Amino acid sequence: MPEGGEAEPKPPLWQRIAADVTPLRESPEYRRWWAGYMVSNVGSQVTIVAAQLQVFRLTHSSFDVGITGLVTVIPLIVFGLLGGSIADAMDRRKLMLLTTSIDTVLAGLMWVQAAAGLDRVWVIYVLLGAQAGFFSIDSSARGAMLPRLVRRELLPAANSLGQISQNTALTGGPLLAGLLVGSLGFSWAYGVDALSFLAILYALLRLPPAPPVGEVSKAGLKSVAEGLRFLGPRKNLLMTFLVDINAMVFGMPRALFPALATGTFHGGAGTAGLLYAAPPVGALVGAGLSGWSGRVRRQGLAVLVSVGVWGAAIAGFGLSHLLWLGLVMLAIAGAADMVSAIFRSTILQVATPDSLRGRLQGVFIVVVAGGPRFGDVESGTVASLVSTEFSIVSGGLACIVGMLLLAARYPSFAKYDAADPVP
Repeated sequence: MPEGGEAEPKPPLWQRIAADVTPLRESPEYRRWWAGYMVSNVGSQVTIVAAQLQVFRLTHSSFDVGITGLVTVIPLIVFGLLGGSIADAMDRRKLMLLTTSIDTVLAGLMWVQAAAGLDRVWVIYVLLGAQAGFFSIDSSARGAMLPRLVRRELLPAANSLGQISQNTALTGGPLLAGLLVGSLGFSWAYGVDALSFLAILYALLRLPPAPPVGEVSKAGLKSVAEGLRFLGPRKNLLMTFLVDINAMVFGMPRALFPALATGTFHGGAGTAGLLYAAPPVGALVGAGLSGWSGRVRRQGLAVLVSVGVWGAAIAGFGLSHLLWLGLVMLAIAGAADMVSAIFRSTILQVATPDSLRGRLQGVFIVVVAGGPRFGDVESGTVASLVSTEFSIVSGGLACIVGMLLLAARYPSFAKYDAADPVP
């Protein structure tokens, strides 16, 4: 309190609501790292969309396009777990430099196959799978590295900024891919991705070394098992995974967007594109207004509330027969998922010792990558057995019920206090 006993004036409302950019101001290393990954993530999204468009152009088969997801999810899961053990066994900066360099070469090979007109779908599949595998290793190291770049109390703000970066890529990458493929061709899209890796390579080169801290375990299956054994009895950490699996498996209707676009909303590919874009747009807006997140102590309770809002918004989307209302519901769901992601990541980073962060981040990658895919299967199966509307509404409600059951099973999660973190 200043001299005279007068309370310090509160900052303007917009400063309390807008995303806290203190990590960007305080840490040049984090600033370069954040900007580099945003550029690189945009490029990666360009490749994902361009590859699907190229496969469809070559085969005219939606099934073959769907295989692009299958060839990426398996390496994401396998290398996500193994990559986490590698990230705990070696200098994380060196590991990220290695994986990013390899992904740059793979992006260059995507450019070569398009520029040379190879027109081989299996080549695209192999390159996409390899990129996904090295991306998952890099992601494990990246998540484990963040607590070394910013102060502990700034982790919620840093994770909010990470959500801005991620959802900017999810929104802008597909739009840029469509523009490049439509006007210049596939090789230009892949070339942009290859060049985008230069931004993160520069940022990584400027980082200090990041050797493992504490007891170092040799990378491998035994190390992965150690990470899973650590997770088992620590209920609050376990809950960060369980609540997200619950939300994604029951409340992710992404596989139904094409049918909804033509059936419920009487549109076409453009309408489907709006449905796909609505959640990341909502998350991007929510992240931009996340200045309050750093003041939340009951972070577990915030996650539970966010999952409840996600489920309710998805159920509301299922009942919407007006396109604009459906888009609003999806945007709300995306914003709620963003809040959940901020606090789940923060709890994981704070409550996990540095020597195990890579392995736990590997599990995090598996959950984030695998949950939506299983959600696609669940929503598509229920829709085929009953109806599209029933699949979405029941999924949203099941998400809420699942969250309540998990909260009752592990009551300590709702009481988790950021000021006294207990894993």
